[in-house]
Amino acid sequence: MKRPKLKKASKRMTCHKRYKIQKKVREHHRKLRKEAKKRGHKKPRKDPGVPNSAPFKEALLREAELRKQRLEELKQQQKLDRQKELGKKRKLETNPDIKPSNVEPMEKAFGLCKTENKAKSGKQNSKKLYCQELKKVIEASDVVLEVLDARDPLGCRCPQVEEAIVQSGQKKLVLILNKSDLVPKENLESWLNYLKKELPTVVFRASTKPKDKGKITKRVKAKKNAAPFRSEVCFGKEGLWKLLVSFQETCGKAIQVGVIGFPNVGKSSIINSLKQEQMCNVGVSMGLTRSMQVVPLDKQITIIDSPSFIVSPLNSSSALALRSPASIEVVKPMEAASAILAQADARQVVLKYTVPGYRNSLEFFTMLAQRRGMHQKGGIPNVEGAAKLLWSEWTGASLAYYCHTPTSWTPPPYFNESIVVDMKRDFNLEELEKNNAQTIKAIKGPHLASSILFQSSGLTNGIIEEKDIHEELPKRKERKQEEKEDDKDSDQEIIDEELDEKSSGMFAAEETGEALSEESTAGEQSTRSFILDKMIEDDDAYDFSTDYV
Repeated sequence: MKRPKLKKASKRMTCHKRYKIQKKVREHHRKLRKEAKKRGHKKPRKDPGVPNSAPFKEALLREAELRKQRLEELKQQQKLDRQKELGKKRKLETNPDIKPSNVEPMEKAFGLCKTENKAKSGKQNSKKLYCQELKKVIEASDVVLEVLDARDPLGCRCPQVEEAIVQSGQKKLVLILNKSDLVPKENLESWLNYLKKELPTVVFRASTKPKDKGKITKRVKAKKNAAPFRSEVCFGKEGLWKLLVSFQETCGKAIQVGVIGFPNVGKSSIINSLKQEQMCNVGVSMGLTRSMQVVPLDKQITIIDSPSFIVSPLNSSSALALRSPASIEVVKPMEAASAILAQADARQVVLKYTVPGYRNSLEFFTMLAQRRGMHQKGGIPNVEGAAKLLWSEWTGASLAYYCHTPTSWTPPPYFNESIVVDMKRDFNLEELEKNNAQTIKAIKGPHLASSILFQSSGLTNGIIEEKDIHEELPKRKERKQEEKEDDKDSDQEIIDEELDEKSSGMFAAEETGEALSEESTAGEQSTRSFILDKMIEDDDAYDFSTDYV
């Protein structure tokens, strides 16, 4: 048989060629070494520090450290100011339709002056500010949308806020069942039938990744038949929009719509879905919205975003764990996760997290940490990390769990038949039912087997009066800043004491006839200032902790 031809050329070469290449490489390396030898290896000069013989050495070191800290603080403050300015510019760039001249009068009309907010935030407690902003939203709104998490609708209702809206007079209250894709369809239908007996209820699923209008149109034009991402799909938008438009037409005037609710129910996401733009900040962390924000949907309808409700400490531990924003109250992850785990069905939790049966919460967190590879030094399971993981999943928008509706319908004490009829007046309820049915049909919810049954703790009490809020201890950051200030003050006191001692010793020496001359003291002061300036020139090059003789 003939030997087939080789497709690739051989890499073999003659000895003459190989030796020639090796010689060229040796000459190149020799040339590099020769040039490096001419340049010489200059080692970085080490700072000798302040000599021990220098006068007021310790005071000089402390003053230099204090000056260095002040410079760092100034740099950080300038960095924060630059970030704020960039954030403002980005908002203006993303929203070119809204000009600053149009936004400012609206903010002033609703009491949203930035300088006032800054002055208040420095003096008052954050919880009190939340209550004030919530009252402003309720007072300015004609229609109030209370956003509920479809996984636990009863636990997301606040009786104190609902009672305040009912007592305020001519205001309409509408319930929004958000995150409806995380519960089974049968459970969603039962909750809709239960809630619509009291108030108009809209089934909704907000899009978590709203983009600019231009980007959305480009994607649709490029791929007409392609299905969009699940996180970008919004359900129930048409039903809610038609409901608001019908109410505005019956009123015959421009209306303001306030959006309220507990943290992480999706208030800002609903506004972004209606506007189809990133108007409000959204994220996984709870309590991102800290003040009311006005967003015009069109010429006749304006929507207002509000901060979350303040949870009363008298609620159950599971309600506090699910409804308390971490930015306001520091929730301990072990306690919060244990309270949530106690209300969940143990068999379904075992199937969801693929861990063996557990006797208590600590054993579950240990097995979960081992399962997820969460270990500390020495191979110890990170129990606290596992608790944080469980707590973040249950407060986020990814885990599917559901609650059963109550066996019998009992209206709250602040509702009666006349109030229920008044709340449903001026709304097209027949069209709303059709839109809800279409939304439930379009949503692809999880199966009962893949979701976890959760035992709801009932209505969650909230705080809307400032007098009911107890004064809190300062936050960690404030504590750290106070400690730094105390350290600075103590260091300055030590420096002053040492300088006083030195000066007293000098005065004593003058009395005994061993006083220094004016020229020598002036020289010491000049050397002292020179050393300080020299030490601050390059912070990285100086090591103040080392002393050299």
